[in-house]
Amino acid sequence: MKARTGHIDLYVFLSVLALMMFSVGVVYSASVAVSGMRHGGDSNYLFRTHAIRVVMGVGALFVGMFVNYHSYKNLSKILLLAAIVLLAYTLIGGAVVKGAQRWVAIGPLRFQPSEFAKFALVIHLAVLLAAKQKYIHEFRNAFLPMMLWIVIVVGLVFLQPNFSTGAIIMGISFMVLFIGRARITHLLAVALSIVPVVLVYAVSASYRWNRIMSHFIGDDSGATGGTYQVDQAIIGLGCGGIFGVGMGMSKQREFFLPESYTDFIYAIVGEEYGFIGAIIVLVLFLVIMIRGIKIAKRATDDLGRFLAAGITCTITVYAMINTMVTTGLLPTTGLPLPLLSYGGSSILFTAYALGILLNISMFTRIRPREIVIHEEVSTPRVGEMFK
Repeated sequence: MKARTGHIDLYVFLSVLALMMFSVGVVYSASVAVSGMRHGGDSNYLFRTHAIRVVMGVGALFVGMFVNYHSYKNLSKILLLAAIVLLAYTLIGGAVVKGAQRWVAIGPLRFQPSEFAKFALVIHLAVLLAAKQKYIHEFRNAFLPMMLWIVIVVGLVFLQPNFSTGAIIMGISFMVLFIGRARITHLLAVALSIVPVVLVYAVSASYRWNRIMSHFIGDDSGATGGTYQVDQAIIGLGCGGIFGVGMGMSKQREFFLPESYTDFIYAIVGEEYGFIGAIIVLVLFLVIMIRGIKIAKRATDDLGRFLAAGITCTITVYAMINTMVTTGLLPTTGLPLPLLSYGGSSILFTAYALGILLNISMFTRIRPREIVIHEEVSTPRVGEMFK
């Protein structure tokens, strides 16, 4: 394995820590009312759980940071197969939450395999793309095997059912293939054949169809309407103004905004910290995106390049879609805001993936290690000291 030539990218590292630490305060404020109602008057239950998960997330960040990313050449297939097994098990013995089997419970632990699967797929695609660069334009030997992995993972996620996550995983996978120099004609041909099927699946369930139609034509059915959550989120953002109503002073958290501490946490940020706070959060994600692209460009090999690009795309796409849903630009999807939303699966796997990105940065010359050159001190020759 190659030796490290630099230090971690401090911009990414500090941005990730800032978002995770900030999430503790925001989740506490957003979850107080719901926690007290659902957990026998214990208004701090969700806060404590989230704080523990953030601490574990910081640990996952450091573990990912110090595992040499070249190790995934041998581990990526094992990780992806484990993710597929977990996704398949979810359909059989998974815990049902809100009518969908998306969770696996192991003792007191409960997590979403799809959060693990999306990063496992990105890692394995990066490994395959790096290994197949000499014949990357071949359909049968290069493109088709990678598409099979994508179809298996996305298909299992769709069956949970979890359309939004499956569609995003598919989109991110196509981005990684494009960055990995896959033939564009292959990508277009597959997209033209798959997109109609995905669209039919999207409208096959009444609740998904209602969400889409409500977004485009509006909905006046009140709290049972398809736009109720988005309407309440926009009210919260509007109430925040420029500087916000103040930390812990949110009104939307008082049962007006469903999922205020999970999918719509950004609305609470905008309400309590105002336009300035909401922009700062976006700037932190922008820093991660820009530096992630720079790390990918400066990577010393194809594996590091594709892996950094894939992880950066995943974080950026999730953050962009969540904030667009909260501001009413997209239909409700149920995707968390990375590093900010309440939830152990998302925090742990996202933090570990960002640790991988930081590990890749150690092998670039973004922050090179200092090389001290020891010059020989020559002693004066006889007679020179008197010149």
